[in-house]
Amino acid sequence: MIPVCEPLLTGNESRYVEDCIKSGWVSSEGKYITAFEEKWAAYCGAKFGVACSNGTTALQMAVSALDLPAGSEIIMPSFTIISCALAVVETGCVPVLVDCEPDTWNLDLDAVEAKITPRTRAIMPVHMFGHPVDMPRLMQIAKRHDLKVIEDAAEAHGAEVGGRKVGGFGDLACFSFYANKIITTGEGGMVLTSDPDLAARLKSLRNLCFRPERRFYHTELGHNYRLTNVQAAVGLAQLERIEEHVEKKRWMARAYRERLHDLHQLALPVERQGVKNVYWMYGLVLSDDVPFDAVEFAARLQALGVQTRPLFLGMHEQPVFHERGLHVGERHAVTERLARRGLYVPSGLTLTIQQIDAVSEAVRASLQ
Repeated sequence: MIPVCEPLLTGNESRYVEDCIKSGWVSSEGKYITAFEEKWAAYCGAKFGVACSNGTTALQMAVSALDLPAGSEIIMPSFTIISCALAVVETGCVPVLVDCEPDTWNLDLDAVEAKITPRTRAIMPVHMFGHPVDMPRLMQIAKRHDLKVIEDAAEAHGAEVGGRKVGGFGDLACFSFYANKIITTGEGGMVLTSDPDLAARLKSLRNLCFRPERRFYHTELGHNYRLTNVQAAVGLAQLERIEEHVEKKRWMARAYRERLHDLHQLALPVERQGVKNVYWMYGLVLSDDVPFDAVEFAARLQALGVQTRPLFLGMHEQPVFHERGLHVGERHAVTERLARRGLYVPSGLTLTIQQIDAVSEAVRASLQ
């Protein structure tokens, strides 16, 4: 069985973790947290990093840090993980959904401005599966309408637009370091910003909003979203090898494309001019003339020993939001097609050329 994704842990991870244990700094303070925050922020082109427990809490902290009035609208793609909408709803704001582009699967910027109302306060672009959103254009839209930008860069470590890393464009940017990400801490996340006031607020929200002048005196509610020093040690070691990891992902994508590009039944991931796609996961979308859907495609591949995962089901089709009166009756055609016709194949950093050959042969056999 060829799994979808496996983490790659080699090099200094064990040495740094052992140093944490020997020093006694194993919880939420220590030199590795500081180093990981500073070096990840610098790598992405931001001034401040605030590490946290995972990518979902990073999004929740980021939205909370803006301190938006209840009922504020945040524009985001329907085609994304529920963490994005969860962060918006839990802060009393309203997610306003936009469909995605059919080739990059990113937020359709042509549709964004039509969704802006007097209640709109922010835009949340998601760099989907490693292909970056056109951030210079999005930032122009945000500036024109005086909106904040929260980048969800969880899937796009090292991706670039015009030579700039994602995570350094928005007012805030959120990352995940889950086990299947390009660099991992097992579980973990971070919010980046270049605004010192936002950085201070993020640190407070992460740590139960303790007052600096009086620890157990609270004027607002925060969370325990801290990352441990041990996890940060793993992340720092991973960061030291990020360019190697990114190149492995790009090699994997080239290898898949070489083997699958002639199949008219499939749409493959793209890389638009002027950007660097890091191909976090390698997605395949069935053309409309294939007489079965992604569920059947996955079953056929499973029978041949290949694990897959479905693409996201749009936020506008989630029952949990319908129960709250959100997105009822909405239609987003591209998102719906991707959910029904798409999946991703094994894409982990441990993938070998022999495994890519085997997956590609299974894909061909499944389409017959």
